[in-house]
Parts: sequence; structure tokens; C-alpha cells
Amino acid sequence: MTPDIKAAPPAGLRIRRGALADAPLLSALGAETFTTSFATQNTPENLAKHLAKAFGKGVQERDLVDPAVTYLIAEMNGRSAGYAQVRGSEPPACVTGPSPIEVLRFYVVHDFHGTGVAQALMDACAAEARKLGGRTLWLGVWDQNPRAIRFYTKWGFRDVGGQTFMLGDDPQQDRVLSRSLDQQTT
Repeated sequence: MTPDIKAAPPAGLRIRRGALADAPLLSALGAETFTTSFATQNTPENLAKHLAKAFGKGVQERDLVDPAVTYLIAEMNGRSAGYAQVRGSEPPACVTGPSPIEVLRFYVVHDFHGTGVAQALMDACAAEARKLGGRTLWLGVWDQNPRAIRFYTKWGFRDVGGQTFMLGDDPQQDRVLSRSLDQQTT
């Protein structure tokens, strides 16, 4: 895709803001998508520690009532297809663009890979970031996740640095990617 052509969202796709009642869904969806994405590359112990910290009881409830956090839930023909979490937060020093907003979590259920759900969900993240006054969108992505890195690069993100992500007791390296929200989305 070129930056001037925006694909139409897939038929049957709905992206909505998460509400407090969605906490159990987001917890289950988060644990499922994270496990599907990363279980084979990590120890069961470290995976379990991360899942408890990121998706354990009360985590999503706290996030859903935080005014700095927005969950976006993608549903395709009534099925959960993915979700994203956008938040205003202090970026790492390598993110130098103005008014940065973070995409903290971005996951699409495996059955919906390649369907256009990811593109539509990222478009929704950019729109939400703009509503929050953002002019720069940034995220961290595991350096061992080439599929995600390719997607973000196609979407216009550039590698601007790195940071450590703790998965349980395992320090892993994330690439920090950033893009201007002033440029046209793909």
C-alpha cells in the first residue's frame, strides 16, 4: 500500500471502545493472544509470571477506569478479533516527536491475521491518539517478532531505539518504533 491509499475496513468489522464491563473479555483476550504469540519462545514460568502481571485479576479493571488509557476492541461478525491499548505516557528518550502517545498493546487473534483487522485497528489507534492531542505514535515491539515489525514498518513506523521488556525474570529487547501522526496513514 502507498501512504496515499487507505484500505477499506473489512466487511463485518466493528471497532469499539472498551468499557469496564469488558474487563473479563480483555483479560482473557490478552492472555490468549500473548500466549499464542510468544509461548513457544519463552519458558512456561516466565510466561505465567507475565500473564499474572499483565492480565491478572483487577489489571484490566484498573486500566479501564484510568482516563489516560483507552482500549479498542475489534470484533468481526460478532467474534473478538483483537484489541489495542492506547495511552498517554512518558516515552523513552529515543521518542523525540511532539505530543507522543503510546500503543502499549496491539494484538490480533491468529484466525484474523491477514484479513485487514490489524490495519483497521491501527487506524483506530491513530484516530484515538489524535483525539488525545497526540502528534506522534510510538510503541515497543520484541526484536524477535519480525511479522509485527514488518507490519509496523509498512504502517510508517521507524526504528528510533530500544528498551528492555521484562517477561517474568527474562530481560528481553524491544525495538522502539515511532511515527508522525501528521503523515497520511497507509
